[in-house]
Amino acid sequence: MSHIGRPAEPDKRTLRREFLAVRSRLTADDVRETALALAGRALDLPELARARTVAAYVSVGSEPGTLALLDTLRARGVHVLLPALLPDNDLDWGAYTGEDSLARVRHGGKMALFEPAGERLGPDGVTAADVVLLPGLAVDARGMRLGRGGGSYDRVLARLERADAHPALVVLLYDTEVVERVPAEEHDRPVHAVVTPSAVRRFHTT
Repeated sequence: MSHIGRPAEPDKRTLRREFLAVRSRLTADDVRETALALAGRALDLPELARARTVAAYVSVGSEPGTLALLDTLRARGVHVLLPALLPDNDLDWGAYTGEDSLARVRHGGKMALFEPAGERLGPDGVTAADVVLLPGLAVDARGMRLGRGGGSYDRVLARLERADAHPALVVLLYDTEVVERVPAEEHDRPVHAVVTPSAVRRFHTT
């Protein structure tokens, strides 16, 4: 079958570069303003309203900001779990009890991350979550998420599946990062919803 004339689908690496380039042009004010709007949208989610435990993450750089959301969840009495990157790119988990419970950790030449400074719960700690908030660079009309390529959250999703745990999976993005299609591989799993500063979109996952 001939594919002449059909445009090639961009690969994940190319798309990651493109989305990161757009994010790199955001100002600190842009990030701060969208973080407040993002928190407002996310807090309207019924899944978060009834959640007792939420696995989340601390945004860094020009990622959609999460701290306002984390602090509001904690003020509501929600048990918030944050990841700590392990040497093999898997994730351990610990409790978030406010900004003073975070440690700034640099992993090799990568960007420094803010991780829980207290007791660690082990990689299986995430299986207790009612909602898992996922970072990403884009999501498509099927709910397929484009991550940064480290594979950490692929491991999280596989661990949840093995444990027969079924939290709501929600990715936090900017409005322009909801696209028609991103490349997906057999092991990729769709999310249930995406929250952006202006909207919530849900996906019908099987």
